[in-house]
Amino acid sequence: MRVASSKFSLIRRLLVASLATAAFAAHAAYPERPITIVVPYAPGGAADAMARVIAAKLGPKLGTSVIVDNRAGASGTIGAAYAAKAAPDGYTVLYDATPYAINPHLFPRLPYAADALQPLSLVLTMPNMLITKADSPYKTVADLVAAAKAQPHKINFASGGAGTVQRLAAELFRQKLGLDMVHVPYKSGGPAITDTMAGQVDFMFATVAASYPLVSSGKLRALAATSPQRSPRLPEVPTVAETVVPGYEAYEWNGMLLPAKTPKDIADKLQKALAEVLKDEEVLQRMKDLGAQPIGSTPAAFADFLKKEDAKWGEVVRKGDIKLD
Repeated sequence: MRVASSKFSLIRRLLVASLATAAFAAHAAYPERPITIVVPYAPGGAADAMARVIAAKLGPKLGTSVIVDNRAGASGTIGAAYAAKAAPDGYTVLYDATPYAINPHLFPRLPYAADALQPLSLVLTMPNMLITKADSPYKTVADLVAAAKAQPHKINFASGGAGTVQRLAAELFRQKLGLDMVHVPYKSGGPAITDTMAGQVDFMFATVAASYPLVSSGKLRALAATSPQRSPRLPEVPTVAETVVPGYEAYEWNGMLLPAKTPKDIADKLQKALAEVLKDEEVLQRMKDLGAQPIGSTPAAFADFLKKEDAKWGEVVRKGDIKLD
């Protein structure tokens, strides 16, 4: 009996060892087929454009093709859910943005579990600009604040919708200063910028990419940037933090996540390749054009960033009693 048991134990150990060896060999060969980057937003937006630039550079680094798959809808939750349910084998990557940290506080129930995705890397951060029409009476952010305090519930601001960074950046601004202002939601950022330019609304927070051409051509006035440091794209424009709200910051960001339980060696290989891509001159120029700052963080650093974003925007949503439009 002891001999048989010993033989069985030996066979089992050999089987486990062979399976482990096979798994290691499979991981070492990664990638053996195309990788799909899921972008949970429509084609043509900033996240989609940046994902395509990265995909074109990431493929050669990994020795395979990298495909961008747009799965838009429900503020990014449809695409995130699709990626979360994919096999954790490194062949499906989620390229998400700031709504990823906002959605849990707006949707009663998300179509994926909170731990269904694991952080891979923060890709970039991009400040917003507080903009008004070009001939607005507000020449500085202090002018705008003074007007809002003098005229409660009279000053209004636009955004591309309740769950957007445009909306929450303005809400954070309002809460920090204790202002009574009116939110005017639009279906997207484009029409909101158009009406701000026309003076239909008093101001809004818009990305540097969307606002810079109009500011530089004199069609809009930029009063402040939402980053801690001034934007290299508009260095003459002060920050909110240096003018009226010390410590204020609000970013548009892009980051990459993987289905939970993706093997560490695969995640490490992807993260290393991405870090190299983010040093590519063409990628850096594209980010500069968008007014973005390349990051390329570790998974742990991105996880820490997400926790802070979650806490910040969760508090803003609760205090502002913000609901989906």
